[in-house]
Amino acid sequence: MQTYHYALASQRYLFEEEPFEEVLKERHRYYKEKNKEIDFWVVMQPAFLELPEMQDIKAKCPQPCAAIVSTNPTFVTWLKLRLEYVYVGEFQAPSDTIPDPLASLASV
Repeated sequence: MQTYHYALASQRYLFEEEPFEEVLKERHRYYKEKNKEIDFWVVMQPAFLELPEMQDIKAKCPQPCAAIVSTNPTFVTWLKLRLEYVYVGEFQAPSDTIPDPLASLASV
């Protein structure tokens, strides 16, 4: 199982109120300069929020929402500091209730 860390916010906040696109471009540039593999993904309306154990978290975040999911906890902490109005957390996948969140990306 892999631990995934996430920063969760409303789509309106991320894409209309914050310069989030600039944050992503900056991070892509940094990873490219350091020859690091991308370890984060932007997920619109993340399915993991539909799980019964995630209902409290979903209720805290204005809908529709988006999540930045990463295997790097430091990056998610950095996002929390950079983007003021986000909820952070983690989950493990694949599990009995959460499939591998990257499985669908492999086929693209």
